[in-house]
Amino acid sequence: MRLVTILVFCSLLMGVSSDGWYSFFKEAIQGTWDLWRAYRDNLEANYPNSDRYFSARGNFEAQQRGAGGIWAAKIISTSRKYFQGLLNRYYFGMKNHGLESLESTRKAEEWGRSGKNPNHFRPQGLSEKF
Repeated sequence: MRLVTILVFCSLLMGVSSDGWYSFFKEAIQGTWDLWRAYRDNLEANYPNSDRYFSARGNFEAQQRGAGGIWAAKIISTSRKYFQGLLNRYYFGMKNHGLESLESTRKAEEWGRSGKNPNHFRPQGLSEKF
């Protein structure tokens, strides 16, 4: 637990730009909101094979916020991946279930965080609302 706390604190220190702590945390909160909005839209759309698009879109919008948004997107995406792995392994009893899905989602998240267009992952027939 100490190691995780130290790593989060160090990544915070490394992510703060010359604009200061206030703008960094503001960007982080806004980036978190962008990821939450993409997740909520994914649930509302309930469209097959749209997870990668919404992951890329949430990370893309978070990275548009700045260093704080990128930091929040990385922390949330990494936490989600590890939590999903723990659930699959210990709760559902499946060691390798969903690894392909997790890997493709990770690539989509990195695509979005790099500033590339998330529509690359948009499935055919998804409503224009999203």
